[in-house]
Amino acid sequence: MTTPLQSVCVYCGSRDGADTAYATAAEATGTMLAHNNWRLVYGAGDVGLMGRVANATQAAGGRTFGVIPTHLLDWEVGKRDLDTFIITETMHERKKVMFMNCDAVVVLPGGAGSLDEFFEAITWRQLGLHTKPVYLLNINGFWDPLKVLLDHVVAQGFAEASLLDYVTITDDVPALEADLRAALS
Repeated sequence: MTTPLQSVCVYCGSRDGADTAYATAAEATGTMLAHNNWRLVYGAGDVGLMGRVANATQAAGGRTFGVIPTHLLDWEVGKRDLDTFIITETMHERKKVMFMNCDAVVVLPGGAGSLDEFFEAITWRQLGLHTKPVYLLNINGFWDPLKVLLDHVVAQGFAEASLLDYVTITDDVPALEADLRAALS
């Protein structure tokens, strides 16, 4: 009996960001996924951290599954050499297809889109719609302000303290790899 392929959805920026450590971490994440035989599920772009994760996954012999809406094909430079390349009509469809095809979620540094995807994943978890683990890769403290915000939301009574249990914050790729191995074994 063969073990089904496990997949990790990576949400991240379509830009590299101001700190070169973000690009280094994106590439290390892609390599790590391939070395563990976990398929990358992501937004199918070939720019910024998205492109770095995908290219590193491919360079290390990993499998890739990308989903992009038609209106971003040019902007995010749709990466058509993926193992699976899906074009959707809307962002909502993109997020749904990505999420439904993964076993865990990792959020690297990114902007409003990455935050949207992160909050949707933890909201769905809070509502009992899934039990998939969600990780924030906190390179050089990038997500520290978000952690403060989540603590504030709980402290102000807008969420149960259990919300904080739905997110694992890890500071580097080796720690992320250990967490994923524990969750996906």
